[in-house]
Amino acid sequence: MKIAEKQDRASWLQSSPNRCAIVPHPDGWPWRLVLLGAPGAGKGTQAELLTARLTACHLSTGDVFRAAKNRGKDDQTPALVAALESMRRGALVPDEIVSDLVRERIDCLRCRGGFILDGFPRTLPQADLLKQLMEQEGLTLDAVVNYEMPLAEIVSRLSGRRTCERCKAIFHLTTKPPKVEGTCDACGGRLYQREDDSPDSVKVRLKVYDSSTAPLIQFYRDLGVLMPVTATGSPEEIYSRTIRALIARAPGRGIYQPS
Repeated sequence: MKIAEKQDRASWLQSSPNRCAIVPHPDGWPWRLVLLGAPGAGKGTQAELLTARLTACHLSTGDVFRAAKNRGKDDQTPALVAALESMRRGALVPDEIVSDLVRERIDCLRCRGGFILDGFPRTLPQADLLKQLMEQEGLTLDAVVNYEMPLAEIVSRLSGRRTCERCKAIFHLTTKPPKVEGTCDACGGRLYQREDDSPDSVKVRLKVYDSSTAPLIQFYRDLGVLMPVTATGSPEEIYSRTIRALIARAPGRGIYQPS
């Protein structure tokens, strides 16, 4: 069986009645996963790899916010307007607003192709809401993948990152250096270090992440769905560890192997 074309996620990004193409899982048993991991742990990359392998839809709250910035206020729900206002002030989006955004997109949780949630839940109240929503829909989480990485490596990974001021392409001083120092390979724009990628800022971000996520990790450990995965090495190595862990977790359940 061929891999289905990537779903456009219209319902997730826009909270509109226009659903993306619902692709049933090849063996009739869709995977429903949550991805956890500190900034820099590579959740987004793993979500893309897992989406293709599991034929599930990648549901990222970050993508919702990025898509919303390109839409007029008339096309935004009250919850989305409130979320963007919090972000403009540099504040965290309150749990109740994030929860409203997810409720607006309940059809995406029902999707017969399954889902990979990235960026939600981030706090214990959000995790509790997701649990309630899934119980109401008769759905269960297969696993909560927690990508674990040593602090020193996270600091190195993020502080070495450089972003193009023009096209926003991302490079890394050691793992993906530009051909010409300080210059984007794609458009020739100037590369700069984001303020929140400095070593001191990274440590502050990680401290905030740890304080909010520790209870979340325990919540899913108590539910018996937490699945730790070491996030060191190449994206392909981390991906292979994730697939092996999923197979070990559900040995009688097939994982689609693309040809």
